[in-house]
Amino acid sequence: MTTFLVALAALILGYFIYGSIVEKFFKPTNAPTPAITKRDGVDFVPLPTWKIFMIQLLNIAGLGPIFGALGGAIWGTSVYLWIVLGTIFAGGVHDYFAGMVSMREGGKSITEVVGKYLGAGVLNFMRVFMVILLVLLSAVFTVGPAGLLEKLTGISLQIFVVVILFYYFLATLLPVDKIIGGLYPIFGICFIVMALGVMFGMIFSGLPMPEMQLANLHPKGDAMPIFPFMFITVACGAISGFHATQSPIMSRCIPNEHLARPVFYGAMVCEGIIALIWAAAGITFFHGTEGLAAEISSGGAGAAVYKICQDSMGGGIGMALAMIGVIVCPITSGDTALRSSRLILSDWFDLAQVKIKSRLVFAVPMIIAVGIITQLDYNSVWRYFAWTNQTVATIVLWMGAVYMTKKFSGRSFLIPFIPAMFMTFVTVTYIIQAPEGLQFPAVVGNIVAIILAAVCFFQFKNTCKPNFTLK
Repeated sequence: MTTFLVALAALILGYFIYGSIVEKFFKPTNAPTPAITKRDGVDFVPLPTWKIFMIQLLNIAGLGPIFGALGGAIWGTSVYLWIVLGTIFAGGVHDYFAGMVSMREGGKSITEVVGKYLGAGVLNFMRVFMVILLVLLSAVFTVGPAGLLEKLTGISLQIFVVVILFYYFLATLLPVDKIIGGLYPIFGICFIVMALGVMFGMIFSGLPMPEMQLANLHPKGDAMPIFPFMFITVACGAISGFHATQSPIMSRCIPNEHLARPVFYGAMVCEGIIALIWAAAGITFFHGTEGLAAEISSGGAGAAVYKICQDSMGGGIGMALAMIGVIVCPITSGDTALRSSRLILSDWFDLAQVKIKSRLVFAVPMIIAVGIITQLDYNSVWRYFAWTNQTVATIVLWMGAVYMTKKFSGRSFLIPFIPAMFMTFVTVTYIIQAPEGLQFPAVVGNIVAIILAAVCFFQFKNTCKPNFTLK
């Protein structure tokens, strides 16, 4: 239990200490934000801070800090290190920069922001790539909950698909303070209560909580090395490119830049805490990594979530909160994914979204596309999501490094630059050797990753002329 409590304390301290350092270097001001200067009653709507935080948390979390953390815990308690360090030095930085730079650029979508600082080629790639990725994500987060609802009720999956798609349509179309602003804070509170219930149930269960072991405890051993596989598997529990598509939604609702740290960095730390709880619970309640791996293999991560909630909180409450976790959370990620796609397209084609007809232009084709994809076999495509998710995060971190060299003097660029270099190495290494990648030996992946990371370093150095001196 000591290791878990130390990791929990480190995350909380990370928010107050490193989060304040990040904020200090970015220098938030009292200048009017887009929520005030562009207020339109649809997407640019000032909201109370607590609501923005809850919406942001639910937007970025979904099932990520649950399923990703359980998957990462199969490697053992070493996952705690990546959740803590990744959240503080990579994920929190990524989310803060995505939200703050978007705010400084008038609430622009992350595609436009990245394109401005990394060039037209990256802009066009990100526009197409992100819309496709978000539509695919919405399709997956439609079929998954619909399938679970079918099992619970016996009602046809297709009926639930239609119901969820109709909800997506409304949430994408209506002003942000209506459905999202009304329901998300409630679901966000339930999400946090579920994690706290699991944590206290685990602590008082009497079961031994494994302490830190810096070893690969994956049942497949060396066939699944910690680096880079665990780093990619944890995904949203440490850093996620999907968050970069969600932060601009809230950057249009924050009335003061000084609220960005609790909203963006704070929500990521909260997600890291939730991931830490679920990673610990997976190892504890299934008595080690072999039991956890066997449970996920036989019943899926959803079954593991249900059993953990039941064991930690009892049948009635546990079942209710588990259902919120595995049904409501993916739906709340699916609808904001489509809303984010609408904002990306509206920025791309420079079409104001005040009139409902302008929103329908993008919302209707997207809903139709999601509906079609739900009827296809897209599982083989979705295996790449974890990698593409981290790749997007890497690109956003590079954008942050470029932004800091252009806007500020000194070595403040190092805050996003260091995690950008590290994540470049992680993502390249993974795709070179992963089963769904090129399947080369690890040594080949490491060599290629070193070369490409070096290329990125010298491109950044020659283009931005950063200050690497120690003076």
